[in-house]
Amino acid sequence: MTIHIEALTFEAIIGLLDFERERPQRIIVDLEATYTYEDTFLDYAKIVEMITIHIKNKRYELLEDALLGIKEELLEHYHQITSLKLKISKPDIISECSVALSHFWEFNS
Repeated sequence: MTIHIEALTFEAIIGLLDFERERPQRIIVDLEATYTYEDTFLDYAKIVEMITIHIKNKRYELLEDALLGIKEELLEHYHQITSLKLKISKPDIISECSVALSHFWEFNS
């Protein structure tokens, strides 16, 4: 099975620049997680809450560290995940475009 969470949007402190550390900016997270379905499932509502709280509390400087932090948090709670694709976008940081970082992981099941 694969769960998709698309365009999870919230405001958080994330970035290196002084103005990014002073006020929250809009963040968009996309997730695709493949998992082994037996007796347990991935609770998308809990995942949305987990990602939002994690990013807001950690106040990351780098998107790379934010992606790795989300990955670790998810794997800690959902051992049945066999692959994970995450993307974090900062749509308002540059007026001409949206910037994003993504990564895909495969895990032994």
